[in-house]
Amino acid sequence: MARIAAESLVERLAEWGVDTVFGMPGDGINGIMEGLRRHRDRVRFVLVHHEEAAAFMATGYAKATGRIGVCLATSGPGGIHLLNGLYDAKLDHVPVLAITGMQETSVLGTGYQQEVHLDRLYEDVAEYNMMITNPAQLPSLVDLAIRTAYARRGVAHLTLPNDLQVAEAGMAPYRTVAPARLPETAPVYLRPSGLPRQEDVEWAAEVLNNARRPAMLVGQGALHAREEVLAVAEALGAPVAKTLPGKAVIPDDSPYTTGGIGLLGTRPSEELMDEADVLFMVGTNFPYSKFLPEQARVVQFEADPTRAGARIATDVPVVCDAKEGLRALLPLLNARDRTAHLRKYQEMMDKWRADMDALENPDRDPIAPQYVVSIVDELATDDAILTCDSGTIATWAARHWTIRGERRFYLSGTLATMAPGLPYAIAMQHAYPGRQVIAYVGDGGFTMLMGEFLTAVQQRLPVKVIINNNNSLGQILWEQMVLGYPEHGVRFPEPEADFSAWARSCGGFGAKVTKSEDVAMAIGQALAHDGPALVDVDVNPNEPPMPAKVSYEQAKNFAQAFLKGQPHKAAIATTLFKDRIQRLGE
Repeated sequence: MARIAAESLVERLAEWGVDTVFGMPGDGINGIMEGLRRHRDRVRFVLVHHEEAAAFMATGYAKATGRIGVCLATSGPGGIHLLNGLYDAKLDHVPVLAITGMQETSVLGTGYQQEVHLDRLYEDVAEYNMMITNPAQLPSLVDLAIRTAYARRGVAHLTLPNDLQVAEAGMAPYRTVAPARLPETAPVYLRPSGLPRQEDVEWAAEVLNNARRPAMLVGQGALHAREEVLAVAEALGAPVAKTLPGKAVIPDDSPYTTGGIGLLGTRPSEELMDEADVLFMVGTNFPYSKFLPEQARVVQFEADPTRAGARIATDVPVVCDAKEGLRALLPLLNARDRTAHLRKYQEMMDKWRADMDALENPDRDPIAPQYVVSIVDELATDDAILTCDSGTIATWAARHWTIRGERRFYLSGTLATMAPGLPYAIAMQHAYPGRQVIAYVGDGGFTMLMGEFLTAVQQRLPVKVIINNNNSLGQILWEQMVLGYPEHGVRFPEPEADFSAWARSCGGFGAKVTKSEDVAMAIGQALAHDGPALVDVDVNPNEPPMPAKVSYEQAKNFAQAFLKGQPHKAAIATTLFKDRIQRLGE
């Protein structure tokens, strides 16, 4: 049997260490599917139920492993469906390769069925974007695509016309007039050292040593630098705030952390940003600049030269890997007595944790979403991976899922899209088959890609799904009220869906919970189940994801929404009153 060009593609992926491709077949990629079949001993194909999920899986795989994630879709609509997941990779700066099909070269430009020029469509999302026009271009363009995805921490895209996929590997489909010599490449990416310039580190040390009220803000770029972050925090006596994608940088019970920052963050972190005279940003280009200090001097350790100093006026922008930069900085820091500054925030965090604990009340009716997450947190292993969708669930996870041991936490950070929680979990379970992987999702996000639970069952992946079912688009509900608008179009009609029935119909474990006293047992059974499991919990739809500090403008607009005829104001007022009482130590 003749070796086809698609085999050259698959073989090169394998040489790059790619062991998994997430995708969905179609007539635009039958040649690639044949290449995967012929080399199924080297590269595993994971069949999904929607191409968007394939892109999310590739993105989640890349986030969790640091290795390139690969997704595959057919021409036209298949390639279009990948886009949301690919933008998630682009905005969160992780390496993903998207491979798509294209109509035969002989019919391009004729308006043929499903003729969508995906290379043009992907111009914004992809750092490297190429249509293969000659089988001899493989594997060189695979090398360039993967190197670019790694180097620029983003998306690369290759699209292959049908006829070229099945052409003889390495051969031109027609005689060339003046054949050129293709570059001889190798499946190797030479990572930059990440070492900072010595003069930059000395400059950073000078500013940090003179700080009286230092603060650190760490993000996902520092996930591999936990020990170094803690060592610098100790040397500076600096409290450490964490971005949501950087939640796992240091443990949540560390004496140095003030928890999250931003809309889903903690009050101590907001106070820290207001009071700091020097802010040290490590591995983050935090996009919500309104939560950053207005007057403080800023030192930033950033891996990408284009992002260093791009978010906030920065006194000392340093281009380096977070771990390497902190290692170089540590010997230059002068230990000083800043214990009063640090102790102040430790006391504030003690109170904040007590407030959060009070909201994890098992006696609430309807069920408090904070209680559900607290049970997941209590029963999960110390190396569990939690994936999360966007919405109110991100608030509950940020505040009530505790990073300890080797736990990890992943969500769509900058794109903040709905629906990646379950696909992320499936990809991460493939990457780490021995670890507990839990998808914590809302009913809105789950329904978008709920077919992927069937994917988990069919592939015998023991992922666990916990659904925070408030029968609404909860985050949008509260955003409308903060803007002063009575809610509209954000609650689904009664009755609530029973997703546990869907789980059981797929062949997995499914439990429906409507009472607080049943939460712990159902989640415990799901975590102990040896296959895919889902627990659908009806939670209080009127529980507000309150910001750490409520501004006067937010409070005024919230009140105006009530006065304008908020349809559920009695239930909301009752919930707010109960929350306040419990924080006071009911």
